[in-house]
Amino acid sequence: MNRLRTIVFGVTVLLLTIAGGLAASSPTRVSSHDDQKYRVFCANGKVEVEQRTLEQEKNARGSNVCMLGEFDYLSDAEKEAEKRGGKGADCKCQ
Repeated sequence: MNRLRTIVFGVTVLLLTIAGGLAASSPTRVSSHDDQKYRVFCANGKVEVEQRTLEQEKNARGSNVCMLGEFDYLSDAEKEAEKRGGKGADCKCQ
């Protein structure tokens, strides 16, 4: 009886380990593809670089926000911000 319990326990541990490994390795999408972009915003008259969507930026900064550019890489978004005077520089939504 003890040997059967040991075998059942071992199999249970093995199955839980395999299930845990599969769950950890399976891709889960917490955010959409758009949320993985880097964006340059004019928010309240200042240049900003964020990963937020336009809607999220408006929720955070208010309605005086517009998107000036959208990029796959942070370095590209920062270059665009530099072209516009750099982060914190004055800007206008048009």
